[in-house]
Amino acid sequence: MTSSEVQRQDASAALRLLCDGELELEGRLVDASNTTLRATLALDGRTARCVYKPVRGERPLWDFPDGTLAGREVSAYLVSRATGWDLVPPTVLRDGPLGPGSCQLWIDEPDDAEPLVGFVPAEAVPPRWFAVAAARDDDGAAYALAHADDPRLARLAVLDAVINNADRKGGHVLAGADDRIYGVDHGVCFHVEEKLRTVLWGWAGRQLPPDAVQVLDALDGQLTGELGEELAEHLTLGEVAEVAARVRRLRDTGRYPLPPQEWPAMPWPPI
Repeated sequence: MTSSEVQRQDASAALRLLCDGELELEGRLVDASNTTLRATLALDGRTARCVYKPVRGERPLWDFPDGTLAGREVSAYLVSRATGWDLVPPTVLRDGPLGPGSCQLWIDEPDDAEPLVGFVPAEAVPPRWFAVAAARDDDGAAYALAHADDPRLARLAVLDAVINNADRKGGHVLAGADDRIYGVDHGVCFHVEEKLRTVLWGWAGRQLPPDAVQVLDALDGQLTGELGEELAEHLTLGEVAEVAARVRRLRDTGRYPLPPQEWPAMPWPPI
């Protein structure tokens, strides 16, 4: 059974497999800046792959406290689950061969999945795509960093604004089964200072769709209850309070945020 099949069948079963399954390492994802390992999980005859990020393998960052990135990965899943959009694969904090760390269900991307973010020739941006930055290749040819005007990405942009994602690269957007998309790599989210860096600026300043406003209203209530308590297990009380403040600001303005002027608006590299 593939990881995508586990996810489709039952999210609670996926969480049980992530929490209690026997974890066996397969190898390291070498492009990741922190120790990121692919592993298999097995429990009661069910198996799936996962991404295991041990706390001990986190690279120290000047603006995020040491040892907190795994908890931020879990927190992004908790907020995503609360929205009902399920944009982040099931993620838990558990012990593993290299100690405690985040464990996230692996997403198998279909071979024929259409890219939603990428560099395209500047004069050939596809219809219903947003060009968000200009670039040139080594030969000086003009390109645009662009993304699709896709409602699934629009929801992900709202989620990123809520969790203050400082690293939404194009490569952190995955296509899953059943025409779904997922955002991954949320270790640098939830800072108390504004740090939103993303490639999904196509809706900047535009009015939020009605379903996003409804989700923000629901989140506002949940953050004072169970969701807030769950996040407090992984974040500081100040960080949880800032999540609520960002939700209220988005709801009050009713618009997608604008790119910042005080810090880089794009992660590097963007893909």
